[in-house]
Amino acid sequence: MSNLLQQLNGELSAVVDTARRSLVKVGNGRNGAGAGVVWQPGGIILTNAHVVRQGSISVTLPDEQKYPAKILAYDEARDLAALSIEAPGLEPLAVGDSAALQPGELVLALGHPWGVAGAVSAGPVIDVGPAPEMARPDRIFIQAGLQLRPGHSGGPLVDVQGRLVGINTMITGPEVGLAIPITVVKEFLIKVN
Repeated sequence: MSNLLQQLNGELSAVVDTARRSLVKVGNGRNGAGAGVVWQPGGIILTNAHVVRQGSISVTLPDEQKYPAKILAYDEARDLAALSIEAPGLEPLAVGDSAALQPGELVLALGHPWGVAGAVSAGPVIDVGPAPEMARPDRIFIQAGLQLRPGHSGGPLVDVQGRLVGINTMITGPEVGLAIPITVVKEFLIKVN
């Protein structure tokens, strides 16, 4: 392996290691579980609304400690939810700029697909804008050429610097995943403050 590839491999591995410290598992009392990401060290967790639609909600941290969660804000149209837990030592990710993403830039999606804890999928940004597969042209998504599976929902989409740029939300094809841009997340979070 060339030195350049070894360096790239090491740098991406470090980004994933940092992002995993903010990745949580969100349970809803049913068999399935989704993902979430620490937004604030005071206990605010972001996830998808469809992950917490029903049931008793819990959040499991990377150290396997499990906490009950309550919903602070819920927006079905944007598919976002903000949860609150009382837990010490939470590590949020640095926040990036989803509006600055360009086609071809590499992004990484983290989650727990099919129960595989902390799994990572990587691929290029296709576009940031309305998704052609969606019926609503007013909704903006980060469209990326990567695989998302059940369990990625609600997890972080990060850039190569490890900054949170979106929240994974759905699959639109075998190699196309959609994430809610951080600009939309910030608009949603106005409800929390």
